[in-house]
Amino acid sequence: MRTFNHLLANNLLANITNFTVWFAITFWIFLETRSVFATGMIAGIYLVLTAAFAIWFGSLVDHHSKKAAMIGSSLASLALFATALAALLVIPQSRLSDPLYPALWGFVLLVMFGVIAGNIRTIALPTLVTALVPEERRDRANGLVGMVTGIGFLTTSAISGFLVAAGGMIATLAAAIAATLLTLAHLLVIRIHEPSSDVHDDQPRNIDLIGTFRLVRGVPGLLALILFSAFNNFLGGVFMALMDAYGLSLMPVQQWGLLWAFVSCAFILSGIVISRTGLGTNPVRTLLLVNLVMWLVATVFTVQSSIVLLTAGCALWMFLGPYAEAAEHTTLQKVVPYERQGRVFGFAQSVEQAASPLTAFLIAPLAQFVFIPFMTDGAGADAIGTWYGTGAARGMALVFSIAGALGLIATIFALNSRYYRQLSAVYRTPGNPAPQAVPSP
Repeated sequence: MRTFNHLLANNLLANITNFTVWFAITFWIFLETRSVFATGMIAGIYLVLTAAFAIWFGSLVDHHSKKAAMIGSSLASLALFATALAALLVIPQSRLSDPLYPALWGFVLLVMFGVIAGNIRTIALPTLVTALVPEERRDRANGLVGMVTGIGFLTTSAISGFLVAAGGMIATLAAAIAATLLTLAHLLVIRIHEPSSDVHDDQPRNIDLIGTFRLVRGVPGLLALILFSAFNNFLGGVFMALMDAYGLSLMPVQQWGLLWAFVSCAFILSGIVISRTGLGTNPVRTLLLVNLVMWLVATVFTVQSSIVLLTAGCALWMFLGPYAEAAEHTTLQKVVPYERQGRVFGFAQSVEQAASPLTAFLIAPLAQFVFIPFMTDGAGADAIGTWYGTGAARGMALVFSIAGALGLIATIFALNSRYYRQLSAVYRTPGNPAPQAVPSP
């Protein structure tokens, strides 16, 4: 586990660096342009690029050693951040406030490509769990991976704010370049003993989407699991689009920021608990039961305009999220051959991430022009307004409740489906297509 712990620490620094740059460019663009549209475009760029590149990144992970893939990820981020810094230094200062200035968006794209290059690591790390951690401990290791992600999110917002306040994107990119160099130097001295990714893979060394899709379909219930997670992300786009607006309708922005810092601790606590207790004998069942609770919470946590309900709901959601992700990773690590896990993880990431921006882009106008009028002076206000409340916040609250109810129905259906029984049976079948952990000398 010593090698794995070093990799966790290395990925933590890389995640903090990349997420800090992502948050910072969002803050900086708004401060420079005062354009909400511009900040929304950055979120959309991130999600679209994540979905677009995930399958290719997965093929890179499979066709090279995992250490080489992670080194390539850091080198790409380093080169793109350095190029972005050089570009920023030559862009006229007077044009930075113009959200329609093409060179400004060229700079943004350079920065975002540098951030997205870090996603190679998010695909490589769960495959290294397979290679370095014994099967009976992989669920706990996946909990630690979730904890690292949580720590990254918890610290990123504050770091980004301080850097942007101190020196804008020049200071941010300079810090990112230094941190990436440190990450790279540490990674170079880590010795990773892993089986060759392509030893049993007779497919061509390319993206091989068709072969990956055939493999996913060849594992009974696996495609259904990925589509279920995509549907969850589709509904999760509601939270991306409306959570900040709903929270800010109940409290000042300073309190809202502090609340998120507080509830983010649940993400870290969850990773610690998983690392101690594991996920049970059937992580597929754990995944669905966790989703059952999450969508039940989503159905009721906005039923009244209550900060207590909002805080409790967000904290439970953050606590249970790592369980769902760790359960999915543990399942894939067991049922997918090691030499193709990168492509399958990339395929899953691409399918699942593609759902969120679609909802985020659709739900905002629906909430603005349908649900908010419905609960302000429309039929909804007349029918349930006396106990549910009326106004813009209650219109957004109704969207959360509907999304939660749809997620609850989908999860109940999944628990009673043959796909759940098939995948559970495959997981419990003795023998593992992935190799056991390779002990370090």
